[in-house]
Amino acid sequence: MTAPHGRGLLHLAAAVDQRGSFDAAAYVGPAQLAERGALDFVTLGDTSGRPGPDALGVLARVASATRRIGLVPTVPDIRPGSREVREAVENLDRISRGRAGWRSGGATAGAGTEGTLETAGTEGGTEGGDEPRRGTEGEDGPGTGGGGTGGAGGRDTSYRVDYRGGTFSVTGPPTGPPPPQGHPVRVVDATGSSVRRTAARYADVALLRVTGPAQARALRAELRDAAAESGRAPDTLRVLGTLTVDLGDGERAAEPGHGGGGPRHTPRGPLYRGGPVGLAELITLWHESEAVDGFHLIPAEPHRDLERLVNGTVALLQHRGLFRTFYPGSTLREHLRLARPAGRYAVTR
Repeated sequence: MTAPHGRGLLHLAAAVDQRGSFDAAAYVGPAQLAERGALDFVTLGDTSGRPGPDALGVLARVASATRRIGLVPTVPDIRPGSREVREAVENLDRISRGRAGWRSGGATAGAGTEGTLETAGTEGGTEGGDEPRRGTEGEDGPGTGGGGTGGAGGRDTSYRVDYRGGTFSVTGPPTGPPPPQGHPVRVVDATGSSVRRTAARYADVALLRVTGPAQARALRAELRDAAAESGRAPDTLRVLGTLTVDLGDGERAAEPGHGGGGPRHTPRGPLYRGGPVGLAELITLWHESEAVDGFHLIPAEPHRDLERLVNGTVALLQHRGLFRTFYPGSTLREHLRLARPAGRYAVTR
């Protein structure tokens, strides 16, 4: 199924963050609801250093209770040369059978984003990826220490994964098969000018916090041009607008600039306030004007707004033929219509 006017189907994602909820079981229902609406993925923020759930641990728990929805935790920046968090995310990809992604740092990408994305690997045609491959058969394969020296058969016995989250830990040498997706999907906030070129070069999904389709269209074009300049195909990058949505006012706009008039800027980012039908109209307008490839939506009131989003907005978009009614594939890359890259375990002879 393709969307009208020759554009591909929308991509939709939703945040499942809940204030004051530390129990992983509390996130299962929202993720299942998003899956019922066939959303591409759900995100969960990082609470490192603050009271709150461990995003990786929570979504590892959610993985066992869902079948198709993509799972994208926000993780601490991966320090250049470190593998702990990367191995944990790859393990989530195995647990979920190819549905994992990860979002760098916090709500906005900072100065460490380039090192984080570069360290995470750029298999699939871009430069500056994982540690240089030395061309030795079996190097960096499952159960090895990355092909370094030391130990029998060139196994790097000094390398151990040691990631410990609140409810999710990975310790010891990397074991098991390569991650099903080659590497999990990389999501980055590309709103800031300092990170856009990096996102264009390394990210699979770029998020934009903008309030109007003209601004979004210009930034999307900039990202796609920068992707082409870095040697990758622009169509391998998905650009999503990020909106906080308050659907508690029905179809009545609370004040000018809300509802059908579009989102407005707030200190916490763009905010849409109105009803599910008005939100569907906004999404349709932005998508058909090629401003974005889809949206990452943050419910202002988690339970109420996610339910109205799925049962109202998404259902209407599906009825219009703008969004899928079922998952044609099983991995997050398939949901996003992105090819599977060569995994970081791939061997160059």
